[in-house]
Parts: sequence; C-alpha cells; structure tokens
Amino acid sequence: MEKTPAWEPEARGSTTGWPAPWEPRAGPSLSSVLSELPSAATLRYRGPGVLLWGALENEEDDGERSIQAFAEGFPKELRDPPASRELPWPMQARRTHRQSYTRDQVAQGSGSRAAHRALMLRRSKEKMWEGLRSLEPWAWTLKRIGGAMGLGDGRTPGSQGGQFGAGTESYFLLLRFLLLLNVLASVLKACMTLLPAWLDGAPPGPPGPDPSSLCGSYNPHPQGLITFPSQVFNLLSGEGFLEWSPLFYGFYPPRPRLAVSYLCSTFAIGLLSLVLILHRSVSGLKQTLLAESGVLTSYSHWVFSAWDFGLSGDVHVRLRQRIILYELQVELEEAVVRRRAAVRTLGQQARVWSVRVLLNLLVVTLLGAAFYGVYWATESTVELQEWPPVQQMPLLKLGVDYLPSIFISVVNFVLPPMFKLIAPLEGYTRSRQIILILLRTVFLRLASLLVLLLSLWNQITCGGNTEAGECKTCGYNYKELPCWETRLGQEMYRLLLFDLLTGVAVMLLIQFPLKLFCGFCPGTLRRVVGTQEFQVPDEVLGLIYAQTVVWVGSFFCPLLPLLNTAKFLLLFYLKKLALFSVCSPASRTFRASMANFFFPLVLLLGLAISAVPVLYSIFLIPPSKLCGPFRGQSSIWAQIPESISSLPQTIQNFIFFLGTQAFAVPLLLISSILMVYTLTLANSYGRLISELKQQIEMEAQNKVFLAQRAVALSSANRAL
Repeated sequence: MEKTPAWEPEARGSTTGWPAPWEPRAGPSLSSVLSELPSAATLRYRGPGVLLWGALENEEDDGERSIQAFAEGFPKELRDPPASRELPWPMQARRTHRQSYTRDQVAQGSGSRAAHRALMLRRSKEKMWEGLRSLEPWAWTLKRIGGAMGLGDGRTPGSQGGQFGAGTESYFLLLRFLLLLNVLASVLKACMTLLPAWLDGAPPGPPGPDPSSLCGSYNPHPQGLITFPSQVFNLLSGEGFLEWSPLFYGFYPPRPRLAVSYLCSTFAIGLLSLVLILHRSVSGLKQTLLAESGVLTSYSHWVFSAWDFGLSGDVHVRLRQRIILYELQVELEEAVVRRRAAVRTLGQQARVWSVRVLLNLLVVTLLGAAFYGVYWATESTVELQEWPPVQQMPLLKLGVDYLPSIFISVVNFVLPPMFKLIAPLEGYTRSRQIILILLRTVFLRLASLLVLLLSLWNQITCGGNTEAGECKTCGYNYKELPCWETRLGQEMYRLLLFDLLTGVAVMLLIQFPLKLFCGFCPGTLRRVVGTQEFQVPDEVLGLIYAQTVVWVGSFFCPLLPLLNTAKFLLLFYLKKLALFSVCSPASRTFRASMANFFFPLVLLLGLAISAVPVLYSIFLIPPSKLCGPFRGQSSIWAQIPESISSLPQTIQNFIFFLGTQAFAVPLLLISSILMVYTLTLANSYGRLISELKQQIEMEAQNKVFLAQRAVALSSANRAL
C-alpha cells in the first residue's frame, strides 16, 4: 500500500497540493470595489490607524495589500486562524494544520504556557459544573419535558427540544427552586426554633386556669373522650392535639434565647428568600431581554433559524412545528391588530375605549364581590362556630373552619377563566392579553389572601379600636382569640392543606376521568370535548400563591415550610404523572422568556406582600399573654432591645452606632455613588450595543452590495 504523501501548507498553490485560490480576472480591482462598500463611510467605528478601502500605492499588488488591510481592520481574535475542525479540508490536512499551530504556540514561550494553563483551568471548571448539573434533582425528567439538559433557566424560545417545550419546563424548574427554598427554610427553623426549645429543657404544657389572670384562660386540649373521627378532623383543622404541638406558635415557652432565635429565624428566611429570588431574576434577565428585543421573535428568525435539525422522533418534530406555527400566528395577528389600530377613526377609537372601560368595570366588580365574599366568610366563621349544631357535629364544624379556604379556592377557580373570556373583547394584541390575564389573576390571588388577613386582624384588634371592651384589658380580643398567633397559624395551615387537597381532587376526579372518557368517545365527540393542556400560567401562579401562604404563616406556624416541602415533593410527581399520562402539548405555547423574569418578579411581589402582615404583627400588635415565647412583652419586637441591653457595652455601642446618622449618611453617599456608577456603566454599554447593532446592519448592507456587484460582473462576463 502506498503511503499517502504528507500535506504541506506551502503546497496550496502548487499543482500537486490542495486547490489554490482563483486567479484574479480582468475587471475592477479589489480595492476599488471595497472602497464602494457602505461601511467605507463608517471608519470612525474602526479606530485609528485603519486605512481607507483602496488607499494603496500600487495597483498590480492590490489584491494582497487589500486583504492585508482588511485583516488589520479586524480585532486580533478575529485574525486568529480558525479551529481545525471548522476548516473544509480532509482529515490529514486538518491534523497537519493543528500540529503546525501547536508548534507555533509553543515557540512563543512562557505566554503560551500561561494561556495553556488558563485553558486547562477553564476546562476543568466546565467539567466540574457539568458534573454538578448532572447531580441536579429531576434532571432527566426536565430533559424529557423541555429538552437540552443543562440549559436550566437560561433557555431561549429557540432551544426547545423536549416533549412539551421550555414553557412547561419553566413550571417544574420553579417548583424545584421553591422546593430548595423550603428545604433551606425548614433547616433554619429546625436549627433556630426546635433545637433551642429542647436544649434548655422540655417545653412545659399548656397553662392551667388562673383566676387572677386579667386575660382569661387558654386550654387547647379538648375535654372528654376523643373519637377517631374527631382526631382526623383535628388533623385537618389544626386543632385538638395539634394546637399545642411544635407545629404552632403557642407551644414554645417564654425563654429569652428562644424568643430571640425564633424572631431571627423569620428574618433569616425572608432575607434568604430575597437573595435567592433576586439571583434567579438576574440570571434570567439576559435571556428575557434578548428574547423580548425582537432578535429571537422576528420573522427571519422563525423562518430561517428556528428549526432544530437535531430533533428525532415524531413527538419532538410535531411540538417544534406547533411552536413555530403559533409564534408566526401571534406575530401576524399582532401585526393585523396594530395595523387596524393605526387606521381607526376618532369614533372607532372612542367606541373601543368605551368597551374597555365597561369591561374593566366588570372586572373590578367581580374582584370586589370576591373580596367581600372572603371577608364575609372569615367574619362569619367565629359566629357560626358558636352555634350548638356546629359544636355537636364534627364534620359541620370542620366545614365551618374551612369556610374561608373554600371560598378563596372557589374564587381562584372561577374568576381566572372569566378573565380569559373578557381579555379578547378588549381589542389588545395576544401578548398584551396574556399580560392582562396574568396581572388580574395575580391580583386576585394575593389580594384575596390580604383580605383574609385583614378580616382576621379586624377580629384580633377589635377593628383597630383598642378602647373596646374586649381589647382594652390586654390589647387584643382575648375572649374570642386567647392565642391569636396560633389562630393565624391554623388558618395558614388550612389554606396550605386545602390547596393540596383540591389539586389532588381535581386530578383524580376531573382530569383522569375526562381522559378516560375521551379515550372511549368517537372522533367527533373527542374533538368537541377537546384534549387537556397543561396551563403553565395558572399552575405557576398556584405555586406562587402557596409559597406566599408559607411566608405569611412561617412565623405563626414554624413547621409550615417543612409541610410545604413535603407538599411540593408530592406535587412534582403528581404533576409529572398528569403531564405524561393526561395532558397534551399546548396548542398555544408559553414563552419561557416570560418565565425567566416575570414569574420571579411575581414571587418577589408575594414576598413583599407577605412581609406586611408579619411586620405589622411583630411591631404593632401585643403578643398573647397566655402562649408563645413573647408572652408578657408589650410587643414582639420589645424582646430584641432587652436582649441587646444584656450584651457587653462595646457591642451595644456598635449596634447603636449602626442606627445613628454618622453611619447612615456615609452609607447613603456610598450607595448613591455606586448607583450613579452603575447607571453610567449601563448607559455606556447601551451606547456600545447600539453601535454594534449599527455595524451589524452595515455588514448586511455590505453583503447586499457585494451580491449585486457579483451579479453585475457575472452578467458582464457572460455578455463577453
């Protein structure tokens, strides 16, 4: 067998080597053509020392010098030789090129060795991160749902390759993030609340009756024989044996160390949640800005660059076709809506705005009725519990206890579909319709929770009237709510448990039977009934609502994050089962770019809303006199100054210095300087981005110009 001759780069121009470049033909010189490029007028972008196209001395060697000037006009990293795998050469030629390039790099000395070490370090970090990503929980399931394992939250709309797309995957990614958040919160609560409660001795039992107490008595244990159904009802309502347990606030004894750690755990959970949510929001902001800027949603992208040629399987192909079809439909529909809005007359514009005003009044009326219903259900619960039939029937008493939770769940189940019916009538584009539906649903869920808390605080503080007979003695309504913190914790516990039970009931009693019914139906009836789709916005807002309930109730029910961890873990497998066995890919796909930033923003809003009632309880409402670690204090926060006063004088001076103007004013000045610097840097980056976009447009004009010249020259040569 003959030995294949070695390929030498110098032989490219020879007859025995690889094909040489085309010989220049007669006609316009290269420098004269390049000097006519549209980018020749943009030399100010290229920096000093850049020659004008065609500004060469000799015309006979203009080809070589023009190419040299063209190369010098580019940055250094663009003038480096391409990787061997990118060259259109045979394998032997690529191997020779790689060896030659390696010898050149080694000949450069210590600089190349430092670069090699940096390259090896970077590759080691990449391998380490890949290994950590492989250890992420549910990675394989997320790959089946959204495709492209390892992309995480930074996926753009053009990288969907799973069975349901990146929009559906965003729900499970958020569920995994909230599960991690609740695990960390459970660890903090266990270390800062449960352990201190037992380190100083076992907590005592409930206080006995004290005739001298001005705030009455508190006995959470039921009297008499407890039947098994009563135990089940107590488990569902949080009363009975659960009321005086580590699950609720009233169980913990009044110890100074425990009180401080109990309060600090609440602030630590809030701060940890804020940091993690901000980190998640910032990490997805880049992809959101890129997707919403029009680069990935333009016609040219979806027509020429949206298809993934690595897809395999009919399911993935059909999903990708459906995504592209939906995006093109959305773009065309929005273009039609904008074109119609541009040519409306004054009368048509007035008619459209009149319809919008009427529809928004209808939405406000529905929201007002829902909030009044939640307020009525909460206010009526205490009165209904005093009825003799309710006290004699445990099942009826359980229904009365769950009345606010039932009403909130019914409202959240009925009104969002009505919002979806109202939104198309307002004449907005489809993207704006989705935003309006989400905003109204978010407002409904979070505001209904606030109305529930407001009605509870109205009962606790006697409507804000501290001079009322029930609140004048102890500062709160001790007759109806002897341990009001535990009552709030029980309400949040019921909301969390009822949300889980309704989700499981909908899945078992509606989704699965409907799937079986559609399977036995003929084709026409099956199309009428329709297939079930996984509604990403509704499911995600349900997660955010449940997490907001946990943030509100974690102070009054310390083990609520642990219960929510178990709930989210069970919810993941139930939703996974429903997704793969019941649901089909959505006909109207949900853009993952919105999930990268909008949903964490709503999560931040839920955290801010949950902080309001907790801080109000800590600073303004007197704690219960008969339960909890803060009994006997004028306020819950009063324990912190007392604990600070027991510290050494040096530490006290330092802590008090943090609250003086001598510390606050320099901190404000430094923060202002950093903010101005950040804004200036952002503006400079914005100007740079705009200039780069202009250069990209100019390069496109260059290509059009060169294509036109090539066509003209070919036509001239053909004519000759």
